[in-house]
Amino acid sequence: MIKSPAEIELMAEAGRLLASVFTHLDAQPLAGRTTMEINDLVEAYIVDTLEARPASKGQYGFPYVLNSSRNEVVCHGMPSTTETLQDGDIVNFDITLEKDGYIADSSKTYMIGKVSPAARRLVETTYAALWKGIAAVRPGARLGDIGHAVESHARSAGYSVVREYCGHGIGREMHEDPQVLHFGRPGTGLVLREGMTFTIEPMLNQGRRTVAELEDGWSVVTADGKLSAQFEHTVAVTADGVRVLTLRPDERAARCGKTAA
Repeated sequence: MIKSPAEIELMAEAGRLLASVFTHLDAQPLAGRTTMEINDLVEAYIVDTLEARPASKGQYGFPYVLNSSRNEVVCHGMPSTTETLQDGDIVNFDITLEKDGYIADSSKTYMIGKVSPAARRLVETTYAALWKGIAAVRPGARLGDIGHAVESHARSAGYSVVREYCGHGIGREMHEDPQVLHFGRPGTGLVLREGMTFTIEPMLNQGRRTVAELEDGWSVVTADGKLSAQFEHTVAVTADGVRVLTLRPDERAARCGKTAA
C-alpha cells in the first residue's frame, strides 16, 4: 500500500518514539533481570512516558508488549518470570508501537555481558545483513534485490537465513502487503515504488536454517539448538532511495551520510 507524505510523517513519529524505547533499554542493566521485567519496563515507558500504544499486546492474541528471543530462540519468544538474562546471552527484543493510528516495528539483539566471539560475530553479521537489505531499497528496485543482498551477506559469513518468517508491509495495520523475504534472486519480485513502507528483519542462524515451534504456540527455535540473531527496521521508499523510520540516535550518528534518516 502506497502511503502519502503525511502518512509517512505520522509513521516517522511512531518510529522516532519506538527508537527512544531502545535508547531507554540501552541504558538499563539487563543482566540478572527476567524477560518479564523487561516487558513490564517497556510497557510502562511506552504507555506512561511516550503516551503511545504497544501494538503487539493483544495482536493475534499475544499477551505481551514485546517478543523476547534468547539464544536459540529465533523469533516470537514469550517473556517469562523465570527466564533470567545471564552473562554471555544474546537476546532479541522485538517491539511495536502505535501513535496516532500508525505503527512502527523494530528489533535489536542485545549482547549480555561478555559474550563468546562466535556469538558476537553472529550478532554483528546479522546487523550488517539488515543494512545490506536496506541499502538495496530504492524506487525501481525489486523485492528480490533486498532478499538477495541479505542472504548473500549471511552466506558469505557461513550463516543460514530463516525462510519461514519475513518482513512485511506496515502502516495502520501491523502486517500489510507486501511480504519481504530475506532470500531471493536479484531483479525478481514486486517493483518498489515511492511511498511503500515495510519492515526488513533478517534472522540468521549459526547452523541450519531449520526451525521448530515450541508448545507455547509462539516461540520459534533453531532445530539444531544453535544460536540465532535478528535485527529489524521499518523503512519507507523515497523518491531517491530509502528512509529508515525507526533509526535510533546511535545509528544516526554512526551512519551520518550513509543512509537517509
